[in-house]
Amino acid sequence: MQRVLSSLGFLAIALAPFAAAQDTRTVTEPVIPPFCTTLDAHLTAINDGTYNTLAPADESKLDTDRIQKAIDACGKGQAVALQVHGKSNAFVSGPLELREGVTLVVAKGATLFETLDPKILENSPGSCGVVSKEPGRGCKALITVSHVSGAGIMGDGTIDGRGGEYILGTKTSAWDLGEQALTGGPGVNGGGGQKVSRLIVADHADNFTLYHITLRNSPNFHVAYNAGDGFTVWGVKIDTVHRIASAPHPLSRNTDGIDPGSGSKNITITHSYFREGDDNVAIKGGPGGVTNMSVIHNHFYWGHGMSIGSETNGGVSKIRVTDLTLDGTDSGIRIKSMGTKGGLVHDIVYDDICIRNSGRPLDITAAYAANGPVKGNLPPTFRDIILRNVNVSGGGKILFDGYDHDHRAQLLLDGVYIDSANYTYTFDNADVTVGAGGTNINPGTGTDASFVGKPTPPTKPDTCAARFVPFPTN
Repeated sequence: MQRVLSSLGFLAIALAPFAAAQDTRTVTEPVIPPFCTTLDAHLTAINDGTYNTLAPADESKLDTDRIQKAIDACGKGQAVALQVHGKSNAFVSGPLELREGVTLVVAKGATLFETLDPKILENSPGSCGVVSKEPGRGCKALITVSHVSGAGIMGDGTIDGRGGEYILGTKTSAWDLGEQALTGGPGVNGGGGQKVSRLIVADHADNFTLYHITLRNSPNFHVAYNAGDGFTVWGVKIDTVHRIASAPHPLSRNTDGIDPGSGSKNITITHSYFREGDDNVAIKGGPGGVTNMSVIHNHFYWGHGMSIGSETNGGVSKIRVTDLTLDGTDSGIRIKSMGTKGGLVHDIVYDDICIRNSGRPLDITAAYAANGPVKGNLPPTFRDIILRNVNVSGGGKILFDGYDHDHRAQLLLDGVYIDSANYTYTFDNADVTVGAGGTNINPGTGTDASFVGKPTPPTKPDTCAARFVPFPTN
């Protein structure tokens, strides 16, 4: 046990609660619980030239049973630790379930790999590792946290979903299946969904914590959190290969980072670094909505940015995004919905935001078409949206785009400045007001759109240069 304690002990440093956060809890830095059990690695990771993985002979040496038995036997307020043992540094597992008050710790230098065998993850025979029109996910998550409270996943190690590696017995990866579902490919027969796993799914999991863990290359979403009260993400790295949609082999489709969803509240994401093939964070306001969420002191790299939607039919409110740096994201500040999944998005504040080299740095649209028809009987409304102290550089498209005359996008720009690069605008069914801090954004005359206040000269100093730091790979 001492080996793990020495590598993790420095993590247990409590910080003062955040001021002015929207999460109604008092959130301090998590502390790794005492260990009920430590498990030694029996496998050794290799690199196949692209990914860290396992030797083929080790794929069948599953650690699922011994990890699950340790979790089941652990008491509330304690942790199961996975640790390096000599040169052995890897575990491989099928589906795991966390229990009430139990934390899984992956120690520094250790990796928990998801199995590449779809039969181990399938919900029914043949349902996993395919493209299919059948309803449902098809695959279990690697880690499920369901109807328990006080559980956590912590440590300086890595959980690797291996989304780019070939599914066992095939020459197709989970990400290849994502592309087949998108474009139509072998066996798709006119459409279907990718039936692959998500890395972590938490459902009705109050006071769930992710701390200092690295999540890598999930086959689909990295973390989905639904219908819970209290979710802390602190010091987490999500690291997935760069998706370039126009490339011959784009990779990493639908690999969202953190997705708080239907009926969730009191959420804090802080001191974290995310780069994925889809939304870095996506607030999914389906049935039950999402409210009371703070996103504070974070860095996003490639991905689709800080997103709300596309589901907003349950409502999204009381969101605060502060001290966020977005470097090379496809979109920056993003609110997306459409007439088939729309609802009220309001009381949203973005403050102290730096955006560089984003194709759509300010991307607020009710005409999002990727997840369904734009027009429908559930139109979205965006109001009380405040952008304050936002600095944008590198050009791109700016969208202030409501749904129709009665369902508008209403924004306040207070200290929002762009550089001298080229920007284009979409400005429809929207009302933009300039606050005391001014803006040099000038969307021109839009369709059924108003701009209250005059654009001001670009006098705001660029305070963002020092904030664009490399993704931490150590």
